Amino acid sequence: MSDDGVALSDKLRRGALFSQACPSREILKHLTSRWGVLVLMALLERDHRFSDLRRKVDGVSEKMLAQTLQTLEADGFVNRHSYPVVPPRVSYSLTPIGQEVAVKVRDFADWIEVNIGRILTARGDASQARAEAAGAGTIRQP
Repeated sequence: MSDDGVALSDKLRRGALFSQACPSREILKHLTSRWGVLVLMALLERDHRFSDLRRKVDGVSEKMLAQTLQTLEADGFVNRHSYPVVPPRVSYSLTPIGQEVAVKVRDFADWIEVNIGRILTARGDASQARAEAAGAGTIRQP
């Protein structure tokens, strides 16, 4: 439920998210980006330092991880804790609202993992159908 007590599915039916001016679109983009999803899931397990997150989220560049963390922090989902020690130490954790959304994101990712076989089969079927359709439209020379 949003602050106004209206569920996302209800807003979709009403068309609010379909409006280009809807501020929810930007948040939706942040939460469903590849790196956003993985960072939220990693922080759901425990707090992480930047280097720990970089190792955990295989394939993310330092720049993309920094941008993702800054965006999620600006949206209020992630806390950045800086410790006054030498060398400097920074860790990241989820805020209470970040915990809520990370659970939803994890459920979504879990659904993908459970259904990956079905998804890959459907992808292969669609690819084969496109190839057959493309082949039917060409004239073959003897």
